[in-house]
Amino acid sequence: MTIRRSSNDRLALGALLVLAVGTFTVGTDGFVLNGLLPTIAADLRVSEAAAGQLTTVFAVTYAISSPLIAAFTGRLDRRWVLGAGMVLFTIGMAGQALGESFAVVAIARVLAALGAAAFQSNAYVLAGALASDERRGRALATVSAGMSVSMVVGVPIGVLAGTWFGWRAVMWGIGAVAVVVALLVPLLPGVRMPTVSLRDRLAVVARPPIARVLGVSVLGTAAGFAAFVYLPVLVAPVAAGAMISWLLIGFGIGQIAGNAFAGRATDSLGPARVRAISLVGTVVTLALVDVAVLSLPGALVLALASGIFGGMLMVPQQHRLFSLAPDAPTVALGLNGSAIYAGGALGAALGGVVLSSAGVWWVGPVAAFIALLAFALSLPSRTRVAQSA
Repeated sequence: MTIRRSSNDRLALGALLVLAVGTFTVGTDGFVLNGLLPTIAADLRVSEAAAGQLTTVFAVTYAISSPLIAAFTGRLDRRWVLGAGMVLFTIGMAGQALGESFAVVAIARVLAALGAAAFQSNAYVLAGALASDERRGRALATVSAGMSVSMVVGVPIGVLAGTWFGWRAVMWGIGAVAVVVALLVPLLPGVRMPTVSLRDRLAVVARPPIARVLGVSVLGTAAGFAAFVYLPVLVAPVAAGAMISWLLIGFGIGQIAGNAFAGRATDSLGPARVRAISLVGTVVTLALVDVAVLSLPGALVLALASGIFGGMLMVPQQHRLFSLAPDAPTVALGLNGSAIYAGGALGAALGGVVLSSAGVWWVGPVAAFIALLAFALSLPSRTRVAQSA
């Protein structure tokens, strides 16, 4: 793969930190909203169910726009796309803070999602493109850590700030951090990815190996969301109120640990083995949900283990896509971002159906089965094994 870079060809730690702060900012916005839903619903004079659709609006916009943005901005220096994405994200945050009606806030969520889609996938592209092959996993893990840290730090701080100062102040705070990131983006090394025609870019998803990887991202994310979204219901017999926050913090700490391990392990063991550890661990953890939630210590271990194994998945996925699509890594990683958000929506929907139709005790087993499907899809096909032999 030929990459046209600026004169600074070395991916410095400072550049990775800028990208990680960007993903932290986007992640905090995505995760903190659920904790603020009652306040937002009351302020906008809608039901909590209606306010929850602000999350759906964001997810759907991100899933659809991410590959399209990658396709239409392929010729540009990644810094332009990163900067424009963060500026648009900031405008979306300001619109949410100022919006006096549900419709205005929903439109602002669309703008924020467009900006997040432009920034997030390109942050991984920039990190992966500038890192050497033997250090690519660690570079991707550093950027991905921003999302994990947002769970541990961003969400609790955001929820507390929303309680003290109101949810609009939280939106302003996230927007302020986004402004700082936007100002730092021009200092990053420049990268121009190989130019590919629009037809070829959109055809990336039709490549069987890439489609399998994206399928694993959808199912792996869906498995986690099917249970995680309904965590308060699952642990209701042993934890409620503030204790839920501690469970979420435990989940976030697990995400950070799993992500950090995945970075180095992907470089040393290869993406296939790390992905297998992640998915098998997720299957076992989710299969034991009904036992774990019988006690508070069990619920804490469940949250931590879910975070660890879930946090291990995306680094090997991104690494694999980068290798499979050297001619269009921006599109491939953009599609993976869409797959993650699609999986989240699918998991939340399936978990809700199971909860309402079969009861809380079936949520864990169904989520485990989805994770098992993801693992089965990740296994090499017989055709590829035969050709390798």
